[in-house]
Amino acid sequence: MLKKAKEAVEYIRKHGINKADTAIILGTGLGKTVNKIEVEINLDYCNIPHFPEPTVEFHQGQLIFGKLEGKQVLIMNGRFHFYEGYSLIEITFPVRVMKLLGVKNLLISNAGGAINLAFRPASLMIIDDHINLLPGNPLIGKNQDEFGPRFPDMSRPYSPKLIKKMEAIARRENIPINKGVYLSCMGPSLETRAEYRFMKTIGADVVGMSTVPEVIVANHMGMNVAAVSVITDTCDPDNLQVVDIKDILNNAFKAEKNLTKLFSELVKEL
Repeated sequence: MLKKAKEAVEYIRKHGINKADTAIILGTGLGKTVNKIEVEINLDYCNIPHFPEPTVEFHQGQLIFGKLEGKQVLIMNGRFHFYEGYSLIEITFPVRVMKLLGVKNLLISNAGGAINLAFRPASLMIIDDHINLLPGNPLIGKNQDEFGPRFPDMSRPYSPKLIKKMEAIARRENIPINKGVYLSCMGPSLETRAEYRFMKTIGADVVGMSTVPEVIVANHMGMNVAAVSVITDTCDPDNLQVVDIKDILNNAFKAEKNLTKLFSELVKEL
């Protein structure tokens, strides 16, 4: 993996992308955040050695280098999911590459359904912790010491410092914000009523199909991580409605302005 990651880094650097301290992974329906970026270089994933390609239609599949609030940033406009058929190692390969490019801070966004019924659609939740219900872990296999330790600590996978900054920004900018636990499951089918009850019982506030693999690998490599879920629908097992993907995307679009503001202000302070 190290050899492949270095080959990807070499290609990216040859195309003019230099060091950026901060990278952002954009989730489902959140691609318009790119409009805030002063884009300098745009690379298609399909041209980067060993990069997977997203198969979900609303994930663009572009690595963007530019400035946000005067700071150099690297943007993944489109991510990968286990349900697309990729392994957890493939899904997290770009995080390895970003670390080798010099990224210290990783900001992640995703779309998720609210298990906590106090969280309303089109609102945001700062992820304080997570539950991994994906069938595996991206660190399974022989450990590469160049990347990180065999048994990385996960007591605080999301940076308390970055969480405090986001909470302060939300108060200052009047952005309604929640904080809670994100649960990642396999997908692509949505969950049953019984599964939602189970998820609530084990402590989940929001459920989605991404983020956790990237967070595990980022912690393995010593990166500072912050993540935010955009609440796209309500997962009430006692009043469960048929979900329309158009409604999910619409709620993501509604929340995107606040998410962009939150991440922009955070980047400014890093």
